[in-house]
Amino acid sequence: MSDHGQVPVLAAEELVAGYLPGVDVLRGCSVEVRPGELVGVVGPNGAGKSTLAKAVFGLLKVRGGTVRLHGEDVTNRPAHDLVRRGVGYVPQLQNVFPALTVEENLRMGLYLRPGAYARRAAAVEELFPVLAARRGQKAGSMSGGERQMLAMARALMTEPRVLLLDEPSAGLSPLFQDQVFERVKEINGAGVAVFMVEQNARRCLQICDRGYVLDQGRNAYTGTGRDLLHDRKVIELYLGTLARVR
Repeated sequence: MSDHGQVPVLAAEELVAGYLPGVDVLRGCSVEVRPGELVGVVGPNGAGKSTLAKAVFGLLKVRGGTVRLHGEDVTNRPAHDLVRRGVGYVPQLQNVFPALTVEENLRMGLYLRPGAYARRAAAVEELFPVLAARRGQKAGSMSGGERQMLAMARALMTEPRVLLLDEPSAGLSPLFQDQVFERVKEINGAGVAVFMVEQNARRCLQICDRGYVLDQGRNAYTGTGRDLLHDRKVIELYLGTLARVR
């Protein structure tokens, strides 16, 4: 299935899914994440990027196709089951508990293994130093960028083997967008495979090993991040408008 004969950490094959009966947002979409890879999914608004993340993570019913984790069929398994199997997920919206402190949010990330809290908190605070100084602060009083860092840190508390990120830079200032992309690279560098759907196509393709361009719920293009960044058709059809964020 992969170029290196490795079983992908995560593979979605020919996915069909949507929010309304009979209306499919995903129409035969396929992606895979190999061990240690950083994979980005980009495309115009309405292409199905966030729908893909939700379908893979069991938050949206898959009507056709399969989702495999380490080769095992996990299609339509509940999200908590996937977390137990080593998948972390950071939704785009409502990704922290605003009434809880930073520390309480991190503890919520490890409710399955509370005994590992001290060790995991030390590890994520090394990656996100701002959180160490804000342990007692309510998450709701943090900036959007800081909340995004906390959401990523909470997902990492369980030591996932693959991390799914749904539009991690959406709504953030350019400075915080840069910080998010840097942290994603560091997380990946520490050995966690990353699957990221992202509206800032140019920045996403700059850091990912491989990218997929979705259009109308299907794969339009796939290749290395570098190849897609310099593909004339991709630039003309997608990056021209998508990359004006920067």
